[in-house]
Amino acid sequence: MANTNPREVARAKRKKRLRKTIRGSTERPRLSIFCSNRHVYAQIINDEIGQTLASASTLSEHVYEEDKSLSNSVSASKVGKAIAELALARDISLVVFDRNGYLYHGKVKALADAAREAGLQF
Repeated sequence: MANTNPREVARAKRKKRLRKTIRGSTERPRLSIFCSNRHVYAQIINDEIGQTLASASTLSEHVYEEDKSLSNSVSASKVGKAIAELALARDISLVVFDRNGYLYHGKVKALADAAREAGLQF
């Protein structure tokens, strides 16, 4: 009975369609996001070796201490800035953006814009 919600089914279809073409590599790892009802998560993944290189979320200490409202666009932009800083510290400046089936607006757009402003290129 999983995925009976039409919105979840539509997101799963979009995710499957996107992941056919998006693949992270050593040169350009994948910036993947996930939005739950309470939190926003982002991680940079090298799909060739199956390793997470950096991750940030609203549960991260430096993001959570700044803002207690966890699932709005402001928090998502703080997560985007945090993931960009972590990536640049590991000499990663080029990434492939994986919106994970979410529509590109609201939290997803805020996270992407903040990551771009902080120095990530995608």
